[in-house]
Amino acid sequence: MVMGASGSKLEKALGDQFPEGERYFGLENFGNTCYCNSVLQALYFCTPFREQLLEYYTNNKNPGDAEENLLTCLADLFMQVSQSKKKTGVIAPKRFVQRVKKQNELFRSYMHQDAHEFLNFLLNELVDILEKESSAAKDSPQSSSPEKVPNGPVQPLANGVKKEPPVTLVHKNFQGILTNETKCLRCETVTARDETFFDLSVDIEQNSSITSCLKNFSSTETLNAEDKFFCDKCCSLQEAQKRMKIKKAPHILVIHLKRFKYIEQLGRYKKLSYRVVFPMELKMGSTSDDVDTEYSLFAVVVHVGSGPNHGHYVSLVKSHNHWLFFDDENVEMVEESTLQTFFGSSHEYSGNTDHGYILFYEGLGGKSLG
Repeated sequence: MVMGASGSKLEKALGDQFPEGERYFGLENFGNTCYCNSVLQALYFCTPFREQLLEYYTNNKNPGDAEENLLTCLADLFMQVSQSKKKTGVIAPKRFVQRVKKQNELFRSYMHQDAHEFLNFLLNELVDILEKESSAAKDSPQSSSPEKVPNGPVQPLANGVKKEPPVTLVHKNFQGILTNETKCLRCETVTARDETFFDLSVDIEQNSSITSCLKNFSSTETLNAEDKFFCDKCCSLQEAQKRMKIKKAPHILVIHLKRFKYIEQLGRYKKLSYRVVFPMELKMGSTSDDVDTEYSLFAVVVHVGSGPNHGHYVSLVKSHNHWLFFDDENVEMVEESTLQTFFGSSHEYSGNTDHGYILFYEGLGGKSLG
């Protein structure tokens, strides 16, 4: 049987170096569910998230609670992998995928889905479930759930006016804070607004790097002509300078490369195959107030294909200093240098269509957990 063969091949490849207690399982594809499988593998090897999810689940699992939700399905799946007697193999995430389709009609069809949309949906859904459970546990009146936006719930951080929502394991791992600073060019008053994020979506350019994409993300933009800013101090529309800065870096930094761009002339989305180098180690530098934050790459979700409406997703994951390649049911060991083949193409019409799409970095030294 082919499935077992790739498993035993992986065990042979790792030999004595097979990490104690670790499991490497492929995930069965239920008809275009690679978008889901690739993200699940990245999240499973996000060790702090996996450990906290399993701990939460073990401590809160109540046999009387028959109600299944996305959190219980995800924890069940992670438990199935981590508790398996075999070290390698294939698991069918059937209940999890059914639950996703039940919760969100976007993912019901057999069409090609977007892995980044799925990641956002999943993290937001987990937050909703955890917050509801937390407020139910406190027996307090249900507080309204935060407004949903593409990059995670935005919490207006007013001065102690808004009741702070509970800090869930999703927040602990993935939440960072952005500061949106606007400086009026007439009176020089700076208005700052904080918002939270679970991932950063960055514009990309040809032959660039993640560092330059992040610099562009927080570069200064001038608001003038019809884009003028209403300054409260001047009580009128004024020219202003605006920039985004990372005020608090998350423990797990997720960077989404905006590879799908709407082309006005074509009236449709086009995939940008631009070469964008992503380093193994990343320093936040000038894009952040949290300047000392250093990160190490541990997972990459790759989009394979020339367009946005078809293609395939695979993921590469770092586990105990080994890199593994997950393609649905198949799992194999790869060299770190293989990651360079997923940077993109230096020229538009290259045969290579395998491009890094979502990058997962873990903070070194846990400084940003505070």
